[in-house]
Amino acid sequence: MNIALFGKKYSSSFLSGLTELLKALAENKATVFIHREFYEQLPSEISGIVAAKLFDAKEDIEGKVDFIFSIGGDGTLLQSALLAGSSGIPVLGINTGRLGFLSGVSQENIRDAVQHIFEKKYSIEERTLLSFMNGSDYFGENNFALNELTVSKKDTSSMITIHTWVDDEFVNSYWADGLIVATSTGSTGYSLSCGGPILSPGCGNLVITPIAPHGLTVRPFVISNKSIIKLKVESRSDSFLATLDSRSVTLPSSFELQISRAVFTLGLVRLPGDNFITTLRNKMMWGADKRN
Repeated sequence: MNIALFGKKYSSSFLSGLTELLKALAENKATVFIHREFYEQLPSEISGIVAAKLFDAKEDIEGKVDFIFSIGGDGTLLQSALLAGSSGIPVLGINTGRLGFLSGVSQENIRDAVQHIFEKKYSIEERTLLSFMNGSDYFGENNFALNELTVSKKDTSSMITIHTWVDDEFVNSYWADGLIVATSTGSTGYSLSCGGPILSPGCGNLVITPIAPHGLTVRPFVISNKSIIKLKVESRSDSFLATLDSRSVTLPSSFELQISRAVFTLGLVRLPGDNFITTLRNKMMWGADKRN
């Protein structure tokens, strides 16, 4: 089995976890590919555990690996989604961060997780991606997002107006600091912090969530992920920010964004005992009140 390891930053607090991961892969005779920038951060006693092949870009692993192991928090997993792209390579998130809605494998469960993979005791959960339909000139081939597309103001002085259509039906002109179009996966991210609802990953919906709207009746709006969304922004500065997950570009106010569900999905690896509701309950600390 061929496994690609991707991480953005090595932390010494994860020394024992990463050691266990590499030992478990070596014991199972896996062929290991490690992202070069991550590999170069590793201390020699770790990097010498396996004879790894180094890679720099997704072209180096496409068609060559069975899984991508994302080592970090949810932000790292969003970067791993770019590596996977439309290749169909599933991603397993190993959490070295804090909250970790997407990166579900904890440090103490790494060896068990590797064993489950090699014993084929896992399922693949297909997650919807958003596509910036007319954004290839700005985001290149990575004009898609796992969590959300956000438009926001560039300065702190005034709001922007976001005229919004769904399937060519006018919805609203939002006066706000910005607007989030989130997938069900992204509903537990930025959208949630702005008052948006939590969507189950398999529900087949998107949510439009305003950021600090100027209007008490304005609320998040849940729509089908089959819809096409059109946004047109008015701004006093004649420009605004468009963000796909963590990647931002400046666009002119005359630019009309078109957003839809991507034609491909991202496969997230689910291990025994790991499911969305359990993760949600634990991460949100539901039931932690002693009255429960």
